[in-house]
Parts: sequence; C-alpha cells; structure tokens
Amino acid sequence: MSPPDGPRSGVRKPPRYGRYVALLAAVILVLITVNTLVTKPNGVTGVPPGGQVPPFAVPLVLGSVEGDADIAVHAHEGQRGNIAACSLRRPGVLNICQLYEHEPVVLALFIDDGSCPNVLGTLQRLVPSFPGVHFAAVSLKGSRGSLRALIAKDGLTMPVGFDRKGDLLTLYKAATCPQLTFILPGGKARGKALLTDPSVAQLRSRIEDLVAAAAKARSGGV
Repeated sequence: MSPPDGPRSGVRKPPRYGRYVALLAAVILVLITVNTLVTKPNGVTGVPPGGQVPPFAVPLVLGSVEGDADIAVHAHEGQRGNIAACSLRRPGVLNICQLYEHEPVVLALFIDDGSCPNVLGTLQRLVPSFPGVHFAAVSLKGSRGSLRALIAKDGLTMPVGFDRKGDLLTLYKAATCPQLTFILPGGKARGKALLTDPSVAQLRSRIEDLVAAAAKARSGGV
C-alpha cells in the first residue's frame, strides 16, 4: 500500500489560472468515473462466473491506515504495490484474500453519491441472517469523512474499505453502481455480479445460493 505523495521542493509556483485548470480537470475526472459506474458498456459485467477475483488490500474507512489500494499479485509490482496484496494483512486494512480464505464473501463496490450507497443498508439488514458469510464494501474514491458519517448513519457493522484512486474500478470491471460480487471460499466468483441495486428478496436469494454452493464444495460436491 503506497504512502501518499509528499511535498516536492524546487517546483515553480504555477500562474493563478493554473488552479482553475486543475479544478476543471478534477471535475472532468469525477464525471468520467460517475458515467462509467452508471452505464453498462457491452462486455463489462464484473468478474465472470467461476473466475478468480483479483486480490486487493485497501485501508479501512474507520481505520488509521493511509495510502492507495495494493492490487499486486506478486511483490515489487511498482505502482500496483510493493507487497503482494494477499500478504498485506494487518489492523486497519480490508484484505479480500483474508475474507474469502475460509468463508464465502459478498463484496459491494460503490461510489458515495446519489442512491448508490443505499445498497449498504440493504446488505446490513441481511448480515444477522448469514453469520457464516463475510460482508464487505469498498468505496471507489470519495471523501473519507463523508464515508465515516455514512457508516454511522446506517449503523454498518461490515468492514468498509476506501480505494482513494479508484483502482478497483477497472480491476473488477465495474460498469454500474453498485456492483455486488459473490465469492466462494478460495476466491472464485459465484454466478454473475449484480449490476443493479437489488431488493432485499433478490439479495437474500443470491446469498442463499452462495451459502449452498459453499457448503456443497466443502462436502466434495461439484
């Protein structure tokens, strides 16, 4: 997990209008991100059924760890991470490999904007009904302060990670907001990702299928 960039010395101060150019560029980037998440391009449907979900480790919103997402498969992969993501396990970090190691996982990717975060409340309603399932969510960019307020407002008990650069956007082929991936123990995707905000009944049905598939796999079934 990379530390934030520090201040640079010896750099000339840009003209005042440069601030407006930078602000405009930031606004354009946000609009592109939101547009990508609320539209579904052909062929972009999340991790395919049976596919291995990509590893990642991100800071927890409620933790004190800072830095970017670690998405490295192996050590020393430059900007992707110096430590293999699956090996980065410590307090304050949400590690998807650690979650799916022994139990099934429901992973929600979202942006903290509009109605997208509503899925977290829907997930939270089902947490008590599935004690053998790990629920987790990751915010793609956004404000950590706003996310903390959201967690408090919705009474979320699941871990919520913070991907400040939005690296998981392309890693998980996110094309809608929210995107929910159902993961079997060992890291294989169970069925297609949900690319719309599901009802409680729809979500319950998918989680029950996930639990049944995990139990079957443990018993040696196909």
